[in-house]
Amino acid sequence: MSIQDRLKLSHHRHSSRLMPHEYTSYLPLAILELVVGLVLVVSTVTAQSPPPQSYSVGLTGVMPGPAPTHAAVITSPTAQQQVSTVPITVSGTCPAQTIVEIYENDIFAGSGICSTSGTFSFNIDLLYGQNTLIAKVYDALNQPGPDSSSVTVNYNILPTQTSPLASLSLTGAQLILNTDAVYRGTWPDQQLSVPINIVGGVPPYAINLEWGDGSNTVTPRSDDTTFDSSHTYKKAGIYQITIQASDAQGHNAFLTVVAIINGQTGAAVQLTSSISTPKSSSDLLLILWPLYAISATVVVSFWLGERREKRLLGKAPLTLHFQNP
Repeated sequence: MSIQDRLKLSHHRHSSRLMPHEYTSYLPLAILELVVGLVLVVSTVTAQSPPPQSYSVGLTGVMPGPAPTHAAVITSPTAQQQVSTVPITVSGTCPAQTIVEIYENDIFAGSGICSTSGTFSFNIDLLYGQNTLIAKVYDALNQPGPDSSSVTVNYNILPTQTSPLASLSLTGAQLILNTDAVYRGTWPDQQLSVPINIVGGVPPYAINLEWGDGSNTVTPRSDDTTFDSSHTYKKAGIYQITIQASDAQGHNAFLTVVAIINGQTGAAVQLTSSISTPKSSSDLLLILWPLYAISATVVVSFWLGERREKRLLGKAPLTLHFQNP
């Protein structure tokens, strides 16, 4: 055999078999990349989801307690007081934070809130002649307490004269306002309706409602049929509604009632459905995801490169020739 035949080298055709484990680590790397990817996915979903406490539900309520045990006391007006103008102010003491209702001759005349200091004061209308006033108290669950002692007041439309009486027209019945809405409760942004009864007077009528939040409604009426007047409050709280009426002959009537708007008083609380991810978690995820993508790309690139080299070496064996000079 010539020296050329002896020096002729041919590369062995690659078998395309997997290399031994010690020469490659693609399978462990692939498993590691998969595990890291799953961890990142779970971390991202957790960071973007609201915390569990955001779905907690808080319930508030009032448990029935004992009804008021103390009666209100009317301190003004005094017994047998003579008055010639209306409305008059009724005031006195009461169990704190109850609702006080005044009745005159068993007819509802108005309502107000007993303050935290245990006092009340609001205006009421009177009927012609003798008025027997009684104060009733109710708690937040409308449980009644004992009635107050009665106070008799006389509404004399003919004031004391020191000179001969001037002519005074008494034509037309007295104008009276009434309602079965002793106090009404609703929620902010929900409509509150107050039914109003007009008794007596001469039509047409003009009704003005001051809702206690700075707004008022003027309603003309051609007859004395019962009607509803509605309003929507924006904030929770206790509001004093003042109703005034006048008729065609200039008679006037006056009534006050309490409106309770349920909910948290004070500054409004805005609830949103989206909860932001803590900044530290977001920043960390923004760094880890690109690094994970780069590492996965490197592993895949090396694996594809090795596959390509195996394929090329399997197709074309390498042959070396040495020639004598």
